[in-house]
Amino acid sequence: MASHVIDEINRCLQCKNPACRQGCPINTPIPEMIGLLKEHRLIEAGELLFNNNPLSLVCSVICNHEQQCEGHCILGRKSNAVQISTIEHYISDTCLDNMQISCRPDNGIAVAVIGSGPAGLAGAIQLARLGYRVTIFDSKDRIGGVMQYGIPEFRLPKSILERFKDKLQDLGVRIRLNTTIGNALRIDNLFRDDYRAVFVGTGVWRPRTLGVKGESRGNVLFGIDYLANPRQHDLGQRVAIIGMGDTAMDVARTSLRHGAQQVTLYGRGNKAGGSREQQLYTQLDGAEFEFGKQIVEINEQGPLFRQLLFDENGQPCGEAAELLQAQADSVIIAVSQGPRRRLVDTTKGLEVDEKGFLVVDEDGQTTLPMVYAAGDVVTGPRNVVQAVAGAKKVVAAMHKKLQEQNQ
Repeated sequence: MASHVIDEINRCLQCKNPACRQGCPINTPIPEMIGLLKEHRLIEAGELLFNNNPLSLVCSVICNHEQQCEGHCILGRKSNAVQISTIEHYISDTCLDNMQISCRPDNGIAVAVIGSGPAGLAGAIQLARLGYRVTIFDSKDRIGGVMQYGIPEFRLPKSILERFKDKLQDLGVRIRLNTTIGNALRIDNLFRDDYRAVFVGTGVWRPRTLGVKGESRGNVLFGIDYLANPRQHDLGQRVAIIGMGDTAMDVARTSLRHGAQQVTLYGRGNKAGGSREQQLYTQLDGAEFEFGKQIVEINEQGPLFRQLLFDENGQPCGEAAELLQAQADSVIIAVSQGPRRRLVDTTKGLEVDEKGFLVVDEDGQTTLPMVYAAGDVVTGPRNVVQAVAGAKKVVAAMHKKLQEQNQ
């Protein structure tokens, strides 16, 4: 591992205008990180990464590097890109537990964070570092949100999230698990109890339906529900998955690890929607892909499709008349998610758009004063690094507003 990291840092060209950094949604200072490591200033490199992205360790494992930092590396145009993710992972993994995180003095202002997914964790860490008294509320029994319950262990070891829990507690962040805001406690109660601001990072947990007959059958599951606890489901040997995004591929790879023998992903388009690396791993694990399949119905035998037809440009131009019956013991629908409505339904004045996502202004403030939001609950399903980048921007706006009020 060490020799590989050294080889990779020595390959970096230290570009004056680093395309790798431009390709990163959170603008990770990659050349500076590599420069510090080459000078054996490991802890400083770890602090640099953490200051820019508190979830750098997570992102080094699960980011779509081929389309972001590594996909923009100049060396990748003619040869192999520098494996930036390997370098970032080595630094972040080595430094997370031991580095000292600087915080401003306690300012006495309490802030509530609803949700402990990527946006919530990043927001809580940033707020704590700014001197706020932060309490996280999460409806689940462990922190992490989609990182805990939507990404399989083989892609993201859950021990990483336990390390972040320890780091949060070191920062003085209080964590209330199994506590749903919008149930016994509501946003009004938070302001009553002297929280001066609320950060909402509840993610998207409501599965998107297909709107076809058969979705309530006993042989049908939704992808996000399956991933939350795959050991509780006996899928049988043949599994049909509707969808070809990263969640669908996580479902496929997980089901193969839990006894499925024949797993097929079905999509409407003529190519998969997830990352190329995920697709390759999914095929390597033994799953198959079927393209151009328009779902018509789900029956006891499995999904029923029509074959879509494509023109020479790859655009849909019609569909075959014949119905195609796929044979499957279980059908798993994995075609995106939306936000649950409990928080909105119990909070007067909290508005959402036509798709159910929270309406926010340019600073991330919702339609309620001092209630801010970031992450998937605002943007729809994105990746972890985009949620963290959004949370950083919103926390900066919250901090500015709270300081103005405190003057």
